This record gives sequence, C-alpha cells and structure tokens, in this order.
Amino acid sequence: MENAIMVAAALVGAGLCMGLAAVGAGLGDGMVTSRFIEGITRQPEAKNTLFTNTLISVGLIEAMAIIATVVALIMLYANPLIK
Repeated sequence: MENAIMVAAALVGAGLCMGLAAVGAGLGDGMVTSRFIEGITRQPEAKNTLFTNTLISVGLIEAMAIIATVVALIMLYANPLIK
C-alpha cells in the first residue's frame, strides 16, 4: 500500500512539473517574441541585435522546460523511495 502511494505521488509530481514547465515556457516564449516584434517596429535598424538577443532568450527559456523534463524523469525512474 505504501509503495502505491509513493508511485502515485511521483506520477502526480512529474505531471505537475512537466505541465507547469510547459506553461511557463510557452508564456516566456510568447512574451519574448512579442517584445521582439515590438522592438523591430520601433527600431528596424536594430533588427540583428534584437534577433540575437531573442534567440538567446528563447534558448534559455526552453532549457528550463528541458531541465523540468529531466527532473520529472528522475522523480519517476530514479526515486529511492520507490522500491
């Protein structure tokens, strides 16, 4: 019985971790992209600098979602509490 509770808790925790990371990454990507478009409309000559900064920012935001995926997989498969 105790093992079933631990497995259920790990599944719920992994699901929450992945879901919240996906929502956060989606919101972050949307905000960065909208500011990029806004910056291009205000200063078209700064397009190359803005594009570089946008790619770096989106890469860092997506890295957060990838790290959350790794944490979720650790909770599921490398959990020392589940025997």
